[in-house]
Amino acid sequence: MADESGMTMNKPEEPGLGESDGRRPVGVADASLASLLDRHTVRGTLWRREDGKIRCVACGHRCLLGPGRRGICKVRFHQDGELKVPFGYVAGVASDPIEKKPFFHVLPGTDALTFGMLGCDFHCAYCQNWITSQALRDPVAQAPIRTVTPERLVEAAERSGARVVVSSYNEPLITAEWAVAVFQQAVGRGLICGFVSNGNATPEALDFLQPWIRCYKVDLKTFDDRKYRSLGGTLAHVLDTIRQVHARGLWLEVVTLVVPGWNDSESELRDIARFLVSVSPDIPWHVTAFHPDYRMTEPRATTAEDLIRAAEIGAAEGLRFVYAGNLPGQVGPWEDTRCPACGRTVVERVGYVVRRYEVTPEGRCPQCGASLPGIWHREAEPVVSSGWRVPRAVRL
Repeated sequence: MADESGMTMNKPEEPGLGESDGRRPVGVADASLASLLDRHTVRGTLWRREDGKIRCVACGHRCLLGPGRRGICKVRFHQDGELKVPFGYVAGVASDPIEKKPFFHVLPGTDALTFGMLGCDFHCAYCQNWITSQALRDPVAQAPIRTVTPERLVEAAERSGARVVVSSYNEPLITAEWAVAVFQQAVGRGLICGFVSNGNATPEALDFLQPWIRCYKVDLKTFDDRKYRSLGGTLAHVLDTIRQVHARGLWLEVVTLVVPGWNDSESELRDIARFLVSVSPDIPWHVTAFHPDYRMTEPRATTAEDLIRAAEIGAAEGLRFVYAGNLPGQVGPWEDTRCPACGRTVVERVGYVVRRYEVTPEGRCPQCGASLPGIWHREAEPVVSSGWRVPRAVRL
């Protein structure tokens, strides 16, 4: 159903856990996996009681759950009068180049300890993390989990030399309580924390996250609400998240996966760029390459020419930092950060490799002194990458 603003207000439409007689979970693709995950839960924070039911406020769906019911995400559920939420495990963890998130204006050349769980509130046909995100919807998606504590994750980050800790891989909004538990430990050790999300947030979730994170990446998948609904969300929610994240002073970068024939028309790309400029022309916009995956195998792969065209549209509309990703070495200067005042290249990249870094410790251009928005290195030493940077496994 929809409220007066036109935003979708979802009610649970599928069976949940079964009743309190101990029946196995239903309404999921793999009941045994759901039973396992249900044992790794705690009482959540992002919910309230409403008319004898529970209103989850972790994501924009705002599911209203009767006893024994699961949310659209499949991993948050009403049990014994409270909301149970995922806690105490990871389905994916690695030390990734920060550029892979992608954050280009957050400590370039460093690594981010990235962790994720299972589940998502969207069901994108082209999801490249579908093994984890669709694990309770698709019987083919099978991802093992590892139990872990927040302390052990942060210790792993320190051992790997990571400067940033990021919640990603699945949709982190639906596992926000777990993310905050990890972030609290990480902040206490002097690490920066960030979120990599589909942007289907709520003010309540952002209030919960804000004390612990400094950077937030949002996927703006399309500028067509009909297409967004086919993915399981609404355009309005994502646009509102972008506005809210920026208004809260968190460092924001936005990504659009450019899918030929789906969201790559000049008018749609121009609408996205114009919207971002209306929030702030300093928001970095990453246009990245699609490859056929999961259930979307018909569109061709995105070419370098497609990305360059999209990047040129973004720059022409007034965005000061536009990047073309996923095709390293093929998109010319669109991997680099240039000073918008004088044009000097201040960060030169090829893929995840930082070849040259010239942002001053004060966050300024060394040539003209213009301020460059972002979270930059405070050290005066040059930041360059040695070798080809790739994600690395971490020991827990």
